[in-house]
Amino acid sequence: MLSVLLLFYHLLLAALFQAGPAPALVLQPQPVPFLPREFYLAEVVDARPKDTPLALLLSTAGAAAKPAAQELQGGTLPALREFVRRSVPRNPALRPVTLRVQELQVRETPGPGGTIDGKITVRLAFEWPRQGERVPLVEYRGGAQYRRLPAQQAVVAPALRQALVSGLVYFHTWITQQAPRNPDLATAIEVRFQDDVRQTEPDTLFYDPNRPLAWTDFTGPPRGKGFAAAVFPSFAYQGRPSMAQGKLHLDMTLKVFVVRSSSWTSTQTAEPLRHEQGHFDLVKLVAERFRRKVQPDSLTFADYNSIIQLQYLRSYWEMNRVQEQYDAETRHGQDEAAQQRWNQRIDAELREFKVKS
Repeated sequence: MLSVLLLFYHLLLAALFQAGPAPALVLQPQPVPFLPREFYLAEVVDARPKDTPLALLLSTAGAAAKPAAQELQGGTLPALREFVRRSVPRNPALRPVTLRVQELQVRETPGPGGTIDGKITVRLAFEWPRQGERVPLVEYRGGAQYRRLPAQQAVVAPALRQALVSGLVYFHTWITQQAPRNPDLATAIEVRFQDDVRQTEPDTLFYDPNRPLAWTDFTGPPRGKGFAAAVFPSFAYQGRPSMAQGKLHLDMTLKVFVVRSSSWTSTQTAEPLRHEQGHFDLVKLVAERFRRKVQPDSLTFADYNSIIQLQYLRSYWEMNRVQEQYDAETRHGQDEAAQQRWNQRIDAELREFKVKS
């Protein structure tokens, strides 16, 4: 009977002195030391590996101590979202940035002299949705270390809070520096066209309504039979992207040109020259239609270059088709009535595009 009572007594003592579950970590808000002017945190996503505890904390020191898993009070993800909501000013007029928590953990090990060493690891990824695309911005890796006594668990949450705030400060500094010049942060696309009208190239004549074709531009040897002259106009573009005031600027130079050494004539009369000028004008019109197709509302940040190239190829095919149609209907300028109709059509379209007044 005595042994039974002693066993019961020991079990009671063990129950009384057994360490119960440690209290949940309370992540109090902490106003960040900045006012965001380039972003607001629209969402917090928990991207940590599943079934990974936030914290493994020791309640006692010593080599035999075993850590216990703990989460933030109210659940780690809801607590993080509430922390961000109450710590970082929110302005929905700015870029909506998603904070993706890739790694967030507190791990404790026995320290010297009956202390406990803690290590906090933080890895945060920042991104923002733009035109339906998730744009990765920057990743932050940081953390903290601390040493505490077994009874000082209250130091854990403030250390974790400060590690998170450091990540937010890092991102604010990064985006403030990058916003004016980083294309990943561009909020709009602006397209600016200019025409190349240089007349300084010895073998290239760029289209200028004030400088029409002249027979002196036909410097190649005659190569065809049955034709008075031939010209082979074409067009190209050069694009240069740049960032200014948070916008992506596409500076486009449009080149409509004739290569003099590829142009030839066996006559000096006016009508064949007018027909060849029609070829030059038609290419200019195709280039103007290309200009109208390349506008901000038709471009995306992710694919603006390929979109422009596709529009250029389509315009190039149109150029070849309309040149063939022009020659076929006018019989290379020999059908005077058809040539006159084309002259009127070309002049009307040049005025419509304000190439001619």
